[in-house]
Amino acid sequence: MSDIPRPLAEAVALRAAGRCEYCRLSQLGQEATFHIDHVTPRAAGGPTEADNLALACVSCSLRKWAKQTAPDPDSLAEVPLFNPRTQAWADHFRWDGPRAVGLTPTGRATAFALAMNRPAIVAIRTEEAFRGRHPG
Repeated sequence: MSDIPRPLAEAVALRAAGRCEYCRLSQLGQEATFHIDHVTPRAAGGPTEADNLALACVSCSLRKWAKQTAPDPDSLAEVPLFNPRTQAWADHFRWDGPRAVGLTPTGRATAFALAMNRPAIVAIRTEEAFRGRHPG
């Protein structure tokens, strides 16, 4: 059970327009309820307040876990993960059909660490595009 107050969780989901703020998947049509993610993890002192919370699909939430950094697959340098509270998605990613392409070290590291292009999610995005729910 979440320790995030319901009104705060609802405000986070509304702000995100029902989409994972990492991979942009829509909650519509998904069986599992999306998580409210601490961008800066509680283990690292991240507060439970709106400016540190993001809506995340189950896959992104579980893969991100308490990570704050990951290696950029191109340079192997350890870089910060994408922060949906302080960074714009389009500055770090672009769509290539149903695939999220990292444009920056942060975008590439986040896409890799969260497995944003694993076969299952690409198939889901392809179906979402058919239904008019894919943001790309």
